[in-house]
Amino acid sequence: MVKHVKEKTVEILIAEDDPDDVRLALEGLKASGVPHHATVVHDGAEAMAALSGEGRYASNPRPNLVLLDMNLPKKKGREVLAEIKSDAGLKHIPIIVWSTSRTSRSVTEAYRLLANCYVAKPVALDRSIEVIRDMAEFWLGTAELPEA
Repeated sequence: MVKHVKEKTVEILIAEDDPDDVRLALEGLKASGVPHHATVVHDGAEAMAALSGEGRYASNPRPNLVLLDMNLPKKKGREVLAEIKSDAGLKHIPIIVWSTSRTSRSVTEAYRLLANCYVAKPVALDRSIEVIRDMAEFWLGTAELPEA
């Protein structure tokens, strides 16, 4: 585990509908050792509500980072990404696309929509935790994130 000097808890929004992938993401974040608080949403409409502080998310702090699955119900990840990056109040939030697709078309589309990072979900469970841990160590421990 890497020792981090950041003292402030980082707010993370995880937009993922697969319970196993949510569990892996949370385990990887915990393994990073970086102080964080994660809010989990299970569809794209809920992701936008959480980002906008609407409804039950009214008292939640705005996230410093979003981990976004591209295949969400109700509103697809690409729609969520496009909305975030076209909103002056949200577009500064880094978006990590976390997807099962490894096609160049999917990767190109995510970056065209201004994703900050694209990571294909590994097939092996232990590798998934490692990948999330490594992402968390970089994005939450090394990179400077904008204020929520």
